[in-house]
Amino acid sequence: MDNWSKLSAALPALNLGQSAGKLAKGFSSSVQATRERLGNIPVEDITELPQEYKDLERRVDALRNAHLSMLKIMQVYATAYDYPTQIQESLSELSTSISHSVTAFAAANLKGTNLPVPNVTAQTPQQPKTLPHAIGRAAASAALAIGPNERLGKALKEFAVAYEKIGDARLNQDDAILENFVAPWQATLSNSIAIAVKARQAVRNSRLELDSAKQSLKNANPSRQEQARLDVENAEDDLVQKTEVAISMMKAVLDNPEPLKNLNELAKAQLLFHSAAAEALQAVQGDLEELHVSAEGEYRKSRDQ
Repeated sequence: MDNWSKLSAALPALNLGQSAGKLAKGFSSSVQATRERLGNIPVEDITELPQEYKDLERRVDALRNAHLSMLKIMQVYATAYDYPTQIQESLSELSTSISHSVTAFAAANLKGTNLPVPNVTAQTPQQPKTLPHAIGRAAASAALAIGPNERLGKALKEFAVAYEKIGDARLNQDDAILENFVAPWQATLSNSIAIAVKARQAVRNSRLELDSAKQSLKNANPSRQEQARLDVENAEDDLVQKTEVAISMMKAVLDNPEPLKNLNELAKAQLLFHSAAAEALQAVQGDLEELHVSAEGEYRKSRDQ
C-alpha cells in the first residue's frame, strides 16, 4: 500500500498530459506527412513557406553538397595515396616491430636470472610512405650499387637528395591540408550546417503540425471548434517563430567566410609544395645536364679516335 501511495504521488511529476500531447502531435504530423506523400492532401491545403526561406534552403543544400563532395576527395590526404608498395612494406615493418617488442620484453624480464638474455632485435625506423620518398630511396640504393665514382652513381645520388626534399615537402603539404582545410570543412559540415539543417527539420515538423491542425479544424464538431481554432493559431505562431530562427541560422551559415579562408589555405599548401618540388628539380636538373653534357662529350671524343 505504501509503494502504491509513492507511485501515485510520483505520477504528477511525470507530466503525462504534456507527454501525451507531444505524442499525439507527433502522430498527427506523421499521418499528415504520409497523406501528403501519397497525394491525399490538395496542394492548396499545404501551407506555403516564404520564398526567402525556400531560396535559402536551396543555397544551404548546395553548400552542404559542396562540403560533402570536396571532403570525399580531400580525405585522401590522410592516406599514403601515391605509394605503390605500402602494404608489403607495412607488413615487413610490422613483423620487425613485433620481433623488437618481443625480444626487448624478454631481455627486460630475464635480466638478473640464470636464463640466457636474448639480443634485442634492432627496430627499423619507419620510412615515409610517399612516392617521392620511394623514388629517392630507390635512386639512393641504385647510386650505392653503381658507386660514387661513376657519373651515373653521382647523378643518382643527387637525384635521390632532390626527391627526399620533394617527399618532405609533400608531407608538409598533406599535414597543412588536413589541418587547415579538411578539419575546418568537416567542422563546418558537422556543426553550423548540421544545426541549420536541424532548424529546417523543426520548420518542417511545425508546418506539418499546422496543416494537421487545420485538417482537424475542418473536421471538428461544434463543441471542438473553439479548441481546434486555438490549436491552429498556436501552430501558426510556432511556425512563424521556427521559420524566423531557421532563416537566421541559414543566413549565418551562408555568410560565414571560413570556407573561403580554408580553400585559400588549401591552394597555399599546394602552391608551397609544387614550388618546393620545382625548386628541387630545377637544381638537380641543372646538375644532371652538366653531367650529361660532359659524359656525351667524352663519349663522342672516344668514338672519333
